Amino acid sequence: MYVPSMFAENRTEVLHELIGEYPLGILITHGKGRVDANHIPFDLNKDQGPFGGLHAHVARANPLCQDISTGDEVLVVFRAANAYISPGWYPSKIETAKEVPTWNFRVAHAYGRVTIHDNDRYCRGLVARLTRTHETGRAKPWKMTDSPKEFIDSMLKEMVGLEIEITRLIGKSKVGQNKALRDVIGASRALKAQGDDEVADAMLSNASQRIEQS
Repeated sequence: MYVPSMFAENRTEVLHELIGEYPLGILITHGKGRVDANHIPFDLNKDQGPFGGLHAHVARANPLCQDISTGDEVLVVFRAANAYISPGWYPSKIETAKEVPTWNFRVAHAYGRVTIHDNDRYCRGLVARLTRTHETGRAKPWKMTDSPKEFIDSMLKEMVGLEIEITRLIGKSKVGQNKALRDVIGASRALKAQGDDEVADAMLSNASQRIEQS
C-alpha cells in the first residue's frame, strides 16, 4: 500500500480500534499459484504479540482450506467508512479552480502468518467470543446454548479455524491532511449534510489536531 507520510497511521492502539469497529476483514492469500480474497469477521486479541492476533473461521468447504497451510503469510485488510470528496466543497476552488475530486478513507493492513486449527474446541471458543462481542447490548442476546447441542456440534464440524499472529500492522488515514483547514471544514460540512458523519468527524478531528499543533 502506498502511504505518503502525511497519511500514515502507525499507532497500534488506533489501528486496533479500527479493527474492533470494522471486524469484517478481507483475507488475502496466495496459495497453490492463485490469489484469493475472502470476507471474514475476525476476533482481535490485542495482547497477542507486539501487534495483536486475529482469529476467524471459514467453512470447511471453502477452497481456502486446501489452498493455504500453517506458516503461510497472509494479509487482512480492514476498512472504515469512506467518502467521495467533491472539489466544489472547497472554498479555495472558487478562488483558484485548482482542485480535483478525491476520496477520503481509513484502512488498516494486518500482515501475519496463519495457523490452521482443524478442531472443534478452537472453533467453539471463537464462535462464543464473536457471539458475546456482537450480541452484547441486544434486548435478547443470542447464545450458543439457545440452539440444540447436536445442531451446534454439527455446525462446528463444518468449520476450520484460522489464527493469524500479526507481524506487521500498517495504517492509512486520508482525511484531508493535505488540504487547507477552511477546505477541510467546508468538505466536512457538505459530508454531514449528506449523512456521511463518520468521515466528516474524522476530518474535523484531524483538523482540530492541526490547529492545536500550530
